[in-house]
Amino acid sequence: MAYTVKELAQLSGVSVRTLHYYDEIGLLNPAFLGDNGYRYYEEDQLLQLQQILFFRELDFRLDDIQAILKSSTFDQIDALNSHKRLLEQRAERINKLIETVIKTLTHLKGEIEMKNEEIYYGFDKKQQEKYVEELKERYGKQAEELIEESNENTKNWERKDYKENKEAVDEIHMELAAAINQGLTAESPEVQRLIRRHYEWVNKFYTPTKEIYAGLGDLYVDHEDFRKMYDSFHPQLAEFLRDAMKYFVGHELS
Repeated sequence: MAYTVKELAQLSGVSVRTLHYYDEIGLLNPAFLGDNGYRYYEEDQLLQLQQILFFRELDFRLDDIQAILKSSTFDQIDALNSHKRLLEQRAERINKLIETVIKTLTHLKGEIEMKNEEIYYGFDKKQQEKYVEELKERYGKQAEELIEESNENTKNWERKDYKENKEAVDEIHMELAAAINQGLTAESPEVQRLIRRHYEWVNKFYTPTKEIYAGLGDLYVDHEDFRKMYDSFHPQLAEFLRDAMKYFVGHELS
């Protein structure tokens, strides 16, 4: 059975735009093009997309995924076993967090007495502390205020809200990566329209000043974790985004 790109998007939950981008960069090509010009995908491509989604779930960069899938030594069974081990480790941590949520709920209902040290069971304390301290170092008192504002704005969010917001910003990142491949500059109108969407996305969490928004671009380049994430879309994306954000600040927020 063959699926159109729209049908595959509905089946997999991956947007049509993303599937087009994967085809553009050679990560996932359709099985064939129909006489109508439509892309058609068969079982091999469905399984390849599954592999891509597993690797993305495990934070692999797109170019690394492409290299792995095209390698002569790639073995689908071995890869699935590896995914299974890594996902089991992640699941163990998530189960700990779920346990903490349930215990906290029953504590707040007065059904149990929760020990203070149990409140943070399952969290990566060192990583959380590292992020907060880095923000304070960079922005001082403003960082604390931004963190409080973000916590307030998202306190009633559900899983679907976080998922929708992640998908929205991932789409911006993919369109920016495509802009780089097309040779567009950070100052071009097309890119600046994407930065306007990015700025509006940031505002869902907190209201950045001109200095904070421009500094956020520097953080994307300088911070190892951010850099790794942006590299997963395109190796030049972090710097490109930073430059585009600074141009936006100078011309749209001045």
